[in-house]
Amino acid sequence: MQTVTAVAHRGDPYRFRENTLPSLRSALGQGADAVEIDVRLTRDGVPVLLHDETLRRLWEVDRPLSALSAEELRGLTGGTVPTLAQALAATGDSRVMVDLCGPVGRRTVERTLDVIRQSGARDRVYYSAGAEAMLAVRAADPAAEIALTWTTLAPPRPALLAAVRPRWLNYRFSLLDRELAARVHRDGCLLSVWTPDTRRSMSRLLELGVDSITTNRIDVLHALRSHPVPGRNPLP
Repeated sequence: MQTVTAVAHRGDPYRFRENTLPSLRSALGQGADAVEIDVRLTRDGVPVLLHDETLRRLWEVDRPLSALSAEELRGLTGGTVPTLAQALAATGDSRVMVDLCGPVGRRTVERTLDVIRQSGARDRVYYSAGAEAMLAVRAADPAAEIALTWTTLAPPRPALLAAVRPRWLNYRFSLLDRELAARVHRDGCLLSVWTPDTRRSMSRLLELGVDSITTNRIDVLHALRSHPVPGRNPLP
């Protein structure tokens, strides 16, 4: 019997500001198997945790991250935007899903992978984003574990799957039905979904046989896992 992998979306954002160290630690304390974080580069090439292009939504500072050095970012946010290195240290031995946000070029991929290697975290980090970013990750690291984010019902082309070699296909949860779940598994991938936040939605996904759920309500998912869904097959 398999238990679905519980992934905390940007940490525990209902309790703490998303993509911050307290949020990540809280999510792991709530029973998350992994935390999902959003990574972008500062102007001087430091990978930090931020989903948006600017600081406006979370810090009410209308400045784009790409125009700020890491030092300027610390000053504007009181040091509350962690670097990727800090996030990896704070998560201990736990799994981390790194979502590469925005346009992802070679510099972003190289700097991100450099920090992960230097942190000794290669074996517990996996990567999530669209095809272009994941092709860049695969080119930079042939052994990387990849969750290819896919946003349409049309299946990924076989040539793309062969080039990216994802372990996971990562879908918006509202797209999922039994036929799609069966197709993903038939094609040899594990099925990851994002971001259901209600017990009802999570229960439906568990019944469909998803392998991983990324949610903002890790406490709700963790509680549901105390009642395993029968008939699940173990991960390979």
